[in-house]
Amino acid sequence: MAMFQRLLRATESGAMPGPRRWLWKHWYNLMSRRWDDAAWGFMNYGYLPPEPLTLSPAEETDRPFIGLYHQAVAGLPVAGARVLEVGAGRGGGAAYVARHFAPAELVGVDLSADTVARAAALHAGQPGLRFQQGDAEALPFPDASFDIVLNIESSHCYGSMDRFVAEVARVLRPGGWFTWADMRSQAMLPSLEASLAHPSLALCASASLNAGVVAALDAAEARKGDAVNRQRLLRPLLREFAGMQGSLLYRGLRAGQVQYLARRLQRV
Repeated sequence: MAMFQRLLRATESGAMPGPRRWLWKHWYNLMSRRWDDAAWGFMNYGYLPPEPLTLSPAEETDRPFIGLYHQAVAGLPVAGARVLEVGAGRGGGAAYVARHFAPAELVGVDLSADTVARAAALHAGQPGLRFQQGDAEALPFPDASFDIVLNIESSHCYGSMDRFVAEVARVLRPGGWFTWADMRSQAMLPSLEASLAHPSLALCASASLNAGVVAALDAAEARKGDAVNRQRLLRPLLREFAGMQGSLLYRGLRAGQVQYLARRLQRV
């Protein structure tokens, strides 16, 4: 657990970008192999909005996690659009957007090959949705090939936020949208804003999601506890990774030492 706490602190400070990226990649590969429960289609900390979403009975279990994706795309011209999710994880968010917002195509990329394979298996048969391996800092797509780029709780793992934002600007069509949400320590906020201030991207909306994220963590606590307790060897690490009550991250979000932010930017 101490090692994972050091990794979190390194992430918060922006230290060791290369080793941090390597560690996160292999951690997610490990999670994809060990956490094989098909009921878990999401890997985010979640967000409960002030006004509850209307969900189907099949989606109700994932309510704490769906909110992050809903807030990211609500009001955007998703219907008929070509959408890219960078850092798609187990694909639950991409599948939700594909079901409810009717994009022409949604492509989910992730650096972890094991995670991509897991997402493809979990969401096989979902129309208009596919997954492939890809590097956020060198996206495998032509210039101006997407209308919307979605990035949820993934960018803290990257070696270079500047390279990632430049890649987003490159693959977006003029007028396209970049919708982003993730956490940063207070010390990292100036660096984050500098990275997002790309000359081809205009900031259109900004929000802090801390209260809703903490509420989602609380709502998912019992379900996560059941899953974590089945992983005896990894239990201490998983409690930290999952942001469970009492963890370093949970305490930071409650106290405001870690900010969970959302941004919408438009390609000019």
